[in-house]
Amino acid sequence: MNMDCSFSGKKVVVGVTGSIAAFKVAGWVSALTKEGAEVKVVMTPAACRFVTPLTYAALSGNPVLTDMFAAEEAHAISHVQLGQEADILLIAPATANTIAKIAHGLADDLLSTSVLAATCPVIFAPAMNSQMLANPATQRNLERVKGLGYGIIEPDSGKMACKTEGPGRLPEWCDAREQLLAALTKQDLLGKKILVTAGPTREALDPARFLSNRSSGKMGYALARAAKRRGAEVLLVSGPTALATPFGVKRIDIQTAAEMNAVVMEACGRQSVIIKSAAVSDFCPERIESEKVKKDTAQFVLPLKQTPDILAQLGQRKEKEHFLLVGFAAESRDHRAAGEKKLSQKNLDLIAINDISGEDTGFETDTNQVTLLDKNGFTDLPLTSKEATANLILDRVATLLIDTNN
Repeated sequence: MNMDCSFSGKKVVVGVTGSIAAFKVAGWVSALTKEGAEVKVVMTPAACRFVTPLTYAALSGNPVLTDMFAAEEAHAISHVQLGQEADILLIAPATANTIAKIAHGLADDLLSTSVLAATCPVIFAPAMNSQMLANPATQRNLERVKGLGYGIIEPDSGKMACKTEGPGRLPEWCDAREQLLAALTKQDLLGKKILVTAGPTREALDPARFLSNRSSGKMGYALARAAKRRGAEVLLVSGPTALATPFGVKRIDIQTAAEMNAVVMEACGRQSVIIKSAAVSDFCPERIESEKVKKDTAQFVLPLKQTPDILAQLGQRKEKEHFLLVGFAAESRDHRAAGEKKLSQKNLDLIAINDISGEDTGFETDTNQVTLLDKNGFTDLPLTSKEATANLILDRVATLLIDTNN
């Protein structure tokens, strides 16, 4: 299963203005459409000089609107309907001129009138020359736009089409996507601090070898990403993975169980929720060899010792530190019984029990099917993407936070 279709069924209006970055927004429109959004594109006359309306029509599957009076004469969707029937209105790229018009309440084309009449969230993605962006007039206009309640996707820095380098580039779609989804998502975790652990740990044998497990980190990263969308301040403590840090999430990288234990224990007292989704090694070698062990001198018995039980320590501290504790259990048999035992022994508020014996669940997959267990009993979640599973888990977390007044 591919990325969860988070925009499925959403009505998105994309306003394109006169910037060379208009070609990049064509990719955004394509991505939105592939994720199931109904996309309508509004272009200013200047935008049509950079990318033809036909391009956006082909990518969105809908006619492109360019002229307010032509739309009215054809009895097509009007400037009032656009922003009132949409779930979100995105202006990308947003030029200095368009930002200035909206900041001062001007409405002289289809896009600006649609923004003023909009009842849905409106998001600007500025893209312009660095000096234009830094100009005090542009900065004042951006502050005015924020003050009017509109969202801003901050531009990236880098080499510009005008051959200069600095801030003003349109960001990549992955970052813009997260900010759009946050604007469409109920902020039921706003003001909460959530720590998520993810991925495997590695316990060194010698400079070349280590003990580890099959965890990819995908479930933990999906939880961190979803919590950030829902308004939380997220700290991600991650073992070694190939995954990119979710937008807006602070990430601390660790290697061993001992390192993860130190980071989590230092941070736990500042958290509202701790979600322990990492697959932490239960054992590590009693001795780490300083040099690579040669094949002909290797011992075939490896003495091991237990690593710190991070979840048990957190269970002992959660009442005093006032955080909600969520654990994971990856089991290959008797997963319900194992989950009940872990919930009790580790003093958890919630546990997500993962049967890793299936091909579509557990390690290294993009889908998951977990059973949630708390004091009220078991809830079997459906087989779905890890992103959707993360949101189902966070739904329960949000309810528990209300119930416990955390």
